[in-house]
Amino acid sequence: MLKTAFLFAGQGAQYPGMGQSLYETSAAARQVFQQAEALRPGTIEQCFAGSEDMLRQTENNQPCLFTVDLACAAALTESGVQADCAAGFSLGEIAALAFCGLLSFEQAFSLVCRRGEWMAKAARRHPGLMTAVLRLDEKTVTALCGEFTQVFPVNWNCPGQVVVAGEAGQLADFEARVTASKGKTIRLKVSGAFHSPFMAEAADALAAYVQDLPFATPRIPLYANVTAGLYGDPQVLVPLQVKSPVLWQKTMENMLQAQVNAFVELGPGRTLSGFLRKISGDFCCMNVEDADSCQKTALELKGAGHD
Repeated sequence: MLKTAFLFAGQGAQYPGMGQSLYETSAAARQVFQQAEALRPGTIEQCFAGSEDMLRQTENNQPCLFTVDLACAAALTESGVQADCAAGFSLGEIAALAFCGLLSFEQAFSLVCRRGEWMAKAARRHPGLMTAVLRLDEKTVTALCGEFTQVFPVNWNCPGQVVVAGEAGQLADFEARVTASKGKTIRLKVSGAFHSPFMAEAADALAAYVQDLPFATPRIPLYANVTAGLYGDPQVLVPLQVKSPVLWQKTMENMLQAQVNAFVELGPGRTLSGFLRKISGDFCCMNVEDADSCQKTALELKGAGHD
């Protein structure tokens, strides 16, 4: 019998037109988009017709991705697939909070809008960039980061890939050191040095904001980026997450140890699916980002015995 995890995509996976085919074919997905539009007019247009530059801006990216992630989950659930546990990568964790019932859609959407605004403000006040480091082990990446005062390992994604954030000039020098060490770097399509000390001001603003939110107990197990374990106090974890590393590889390993054997990536792209295949190949891995992939995933899971 399958034990299924829903994984919600994060920033960097966005593209113009994301979610449109689900809006056109799934009543449940359409409702998610309409809820977002009512709270933040223009969200649908940004998702379907926004430029890459517009979608890269954090204050647009976060509410749009949140909406698409949850629309994908709604469409798959509408097809008869239920999740046994969940996690979200970075921004995706806020979508996972809503999906798991810790907050209502309206509360989580307002949270993600404030989160995007405050992180964008912090990025303007403390400019930085992010780069993925490939072909080097974690120890080597950590040592190279230690050669710089404003460069930090922030996303532990999978074997052979660590994302690093930092000040633009130092990050360029860091990338040169990676190349000299026979590694490879790929700049990410984001607008700040997220999950690093550069986001401290955003974390402080979120800490004050979430004190008034009525968080509920998750209806299914939810895993946290900060600890890689089951979710603890959201009023601590939600603000801490924006300035702390994402322990994604360890999160997936913990899910596998908990007997999860089917993973569904929800939202644009297949980034999280790629990470999973490098962590372990002994499971079923699918994605939902449009109408075709939703139909395919629902059929595969039902065919494999998902109830």
